Amino acid sequence: MPDAPPAAAPLLDVRGLCFARDEMPLFGPLDFSVQPGEALLVQGGNGAGKTTLLRVLAGLLDGGNGEVRLAGVPVAAAARAGHLAYLGHLPGLKADLTARENLDYLCGLLGRRPTLDLDPALAIVGLAGFDEAPVRHLSAGQRRRLALARLWLSPAPLWLLDEPYANLDLPGIELVNRMVRAHLDAGGGALVTTHGAYAAPPVRTRLLSLGHQEAVA
Repeated sequence: MPDAPPAAAPLLDVRGLCFARDEMPLFGPLDFSVQPGEALLVQGGNGAGKTTLLRVLAGLLDGGNGEVRLAGVPVAAAARAGHLAYLGHLPGLKADLTARENLDYLCGLLGRRPTLDLDPALAIVGLAGFDEAPVRHLSAGQRRRLALARLWLSPAPLWLLDEPYANLDLPGIELVNRMVRAHLDAGGGALVTTHGAYAAPPVRTRLLSLGHQEAVA
């Protein structure tokens, strides 16, 4: 019989990742992975390091010891931007630019899925007709939706979502869930920080509890 084809490498594979602040360990060593089509929920109390972990993975903070592999290949922090799409607490938008100008600028900087255009992305997140509105005139929820439009346009296979439901109403929460589900159905993966299961996307998930330092099925 012919040999079975090798299993696909995880989108993300982390081994021995540690982080310390002022020489005090915050988390680690952590070992976990994210497979295509799954979301990893990152839970922990205030100060456990949830946001810090995502920022380390995104290459925004030095992770110290440990290895981060993307699709089976070790990738240094400075080279991860093309593989990861990060949604943080702040929307990362320029207040004096319009919604469209922000998306155009960010796509030029971080890339864009070739099959997607800006106007459909704005419509998907409920911002059709706001393309020429300066970001400073948008509400907090609308800015969050604009950041989600940028996420939707990203070519990155792995999403890092830090409290993605913040500043969103129930339709906005349902929007995030639909986006995450579609991304996973297309073979992508996600890390999602959350304060509880009530705010978790209804998709295939595993749990990473900071403090317990292990991922469980």
